[in-house]
Amino acid sequence: MSGCEWVVDAYGCDAAALADRAALERLFDRLIADLELHPVAPPVWHSFPAPGGITGLCMLAESHLACHTFPEHGLVCLNVFCCRPRPEWNFAEGMAEAVGATRVRVRRLERLYEPDERVLPELRRTGQVSLV
Repeated sequence: MSGCEWVVDAYGCDAAALADRAALERLFDRLIADLELHPVAPPVWHSFPAPGGITGLCMLAESHLACHTFPEHGLVCLNVFCCRPRPEWNFAEGMAEAVGATRVRVRRLERLYEPDERVLPELRRTGQVSLV
């Protein structure tokens, strides 16, 4: 069983969009639809007092979708964790459309669950896994 986790930092975002829950809800809705994710409950949102941002969390059958916005820095941090393989998503385009991001950094982490002892040597050799 394998999955992936995307850790996304989007910079140069519109401060008003980062403080707009509706804009973030639309971003979550788009990610859920495009990646064919399955929420198990409605997202939970928390808005901080100005100039603070918003934190959102959606529990998924696949794992979770979370964001933390920092309007005062033009930054949104997004995390999408899926315990089954998903297609790539164009985070640069999606974040630009949703919150006006001008630069997006995406780190994709491959998640492996209980790797089979027969494949561990190859995973170690290629740097895909480092077990202590």
